[in-house]
Amino acid sequence: MTSLSQRKSDHLDIVLRNTAGVRKCTSGFERWRFEHCALPELHLDEVDLSTSLFGRTLQAPLLISSMTGGTQRATLINQNLARAAQTLGLAMGVGSQRVALESPATQGLTRSLRDAAPDIVLLANLGAAQIAGPQGRDFAQRAVETLAADALIIHLNPLQEALQHGGDRNWCGVLNAIQQTVEALPVPVVVKEVGNGLSVPVARQLAEAGVAMLDVAGAGGTSWAAVEGERAISAHDRAVAMAFTDWGIPTAVALKDLHQALPEMPLIASGGIANGVEAAKALCLGASLVGQAAGVLQSALISSDAVIAHFETMIAQLRVACFCTGSDSLAALRKATLVAGTP
Repeated sequence: MTSLSQRKSDHLDIVLRNTAGVRKCTSGFERWRFEHCALPELHLDEVDLSTSLFGRTLQAPLLISSMTGGTQRATLINQNLARAAQTLGLAMGVGSQRVALESPATQGLTRSLRDAAPDIVLLANLGAAQIAGPQGRDFAQRAVETLAADALIIHLNPLQEALQHGGDRNWCGVLNAIQQTVEALPVPVVVKEVGNGLSVPVARQLAEAGVAMLDVAGAGGTSWAAVEGERAISAHDRAVAMAFTDWGIPTAVALKDLHQALPEMPLIASGGIANGVEAAKALCLGASLVGQAAGVLQSALISSDAVIAHFETMIAQLRVACFCTGSDSLAALRKATLVAGTP
């Protein structure tokens, strides 16, 4: 196993152990409540949850965001997620393809993934540091072509890299590299954070660079500072990392701010969204899609049926939230009354 593969495997182990639960920041959705509609005048089964993404229809506004781990487990995880996405008509974004592009360890990120899910919206994924590197354009093209992907996600993780032993320290020129990637690729580019949120100034820069969609990926989910703290090789490194476990913009705050500042920019809400009720809140606050990664990992290690069951529960919760706000569609849900209050 290469050092990069071992790092990914370590990340997966730590997330599955839930030792990152030392985080102090919440996603912020607990501060919002829907006004209940006691007379919905709807048929629950006829609530329409469908939406579109890059010209393709989704049966529900959900993005399965995966994390690659060790090579053997990653192949299983990706196949289970892809089959579930195909069955349910959801979108899927893979984990970072860096290892798959730099070594023989494909982590299941090959054309076989598209073969398992021929009809889904599938998003490739590379880190900003790789995009800004000398092979950035080649990596981006190969990442998309390898999966026959519909779009490319570029993830921003400066805090994680700063805390990671051997992490990428040089972030000069990343914005320009993103713009060049947007111009070079024949598919849309999505930019996401990995759990610390996107601010309005950064979002404006990315919009000006031509990015098609933003994933706010706010604080409240997995704390990658805590994960890197668990992996630290010295007490010093651990102490530095653990000071940042509550760092970032809560998901609900980032989502609300970005939607107000850039109302025409499609947004993905991810970062600690636990269930369909929180997904409904995210959609009402301005999200086009809702993403979940760590919340489905345990199911992904079991089977595609387990992943399907997980998301069927989430979809059922979202449907009931629509019903009890008198919303017969996602468009109507976005006009529902959502009241801010204390948690």
